[in-house]
Amino acid sequence: MPDRLRHLASWETFLAALTLAVILYAVLAVPNFATRFNLSQAAAGVSEKALIVLPMVLLIIAREIDLSVASILALSSVILGVLVQAGMPMAAAIPLVLLAGAALGGFNGVLVVRFGLPSLVVTLGTMAMFRGIGYIILGSASVNTFPDSFTDFGIESVLGTPIPWTIVPFLVLAPIFAVVLQRTPAGRRIYVLGGNPATALYSGIRVARLRLGLFVLSGLVSSLAGIVFTARLANARANNAVGFELDIITVALLGGVSVFGGRGKLTGVLWALVLIAVIRNALGLSRIGGDAQGTIIGLLLIGALLLSNASKHIFERLRPRSI
Repeated sequence: MPDRLRHLASWETFLAALTLAVILYAVLAVPNFATRFNLSQAAAGVSEKALIVLPMVLLIIAREIDLSVASILALSSVILGVLVQAGMPMAAAIPLVLLAGAALGGFNGVLVVRFGLPSLVVTLGTMAMFRGIGYIILGSASVNTFPDSFTDFGIESVLGTPIPWTIVPFLVLAPIFAVVLQRTPAGRRIYVLGGNPATALYSGIRVARLRLGLFVLSGLVSSLAGIVFTARLANARANNAVGFELDIITVALLGGVSVFGGRGKLTGVLWALVLIAVIRNALGLSRIGGDAQGTIIGLLLIGALLLSNASKHIFERLRPRSI
């Protein structure tokens, strides 16, 4: 019984129950929510955020953050559009875009690791800079012509199922990230780094290389999200994915990842991802616009932080104390 109580008295369990309750409400009260088409569209619409939240979780656990992820997505989309417009085959353009994303993430990492600048300030600056470069390259124009095989990936589903192809990269990467974070020495190093950076340094962990690698990974996955986003909308432009940072950080923190580092699991983050996707989809079907949705998501983030802080004390009281 104590073990079962310890398992149930967790933020992940509460979040799972909340998510299932919201889904049940949406199925019963929101018209057209449970249709095959809507569920497929909802899954497709969260594809890019789902991808980016994976490295974001690792960064926050390591006491870092990357506010430039949506701008890297947009700039990657612009680079892909320009390369395709110039006649480059997709097979060559996609690796170059991924390499560019890794380089942008590495740029963030170098500023943080080598120059000792706070990641919050660095990525706040590069958030504007990377999107500005996108405007310099493409201006206010857009690229809308891509190979049919690429756009088919953005709109079709897997073998006639409601699962869109755009969510498949996330479904492939999520288990890998979960295993690496929670079952490997690399994951333990990330937790140690976030829990106590001084301990991580004196225990022999290559702190600088680890932090730099996390930023490179963030840029790489953000560029992959940019490719998926471009395929889904068949559109490359500099203002793609504006405001995605709010949802991504909300998902990570709502999922139980500590803003102070050293704590969090991807299981809770996955529940939070579904919860945010369902709320946005239900609000959209109820004809509540994007600005109002953003307000609600922002309030949800603040409420989650307050509730998470309170729940720690509640869950600790529920857990049996050793004598």
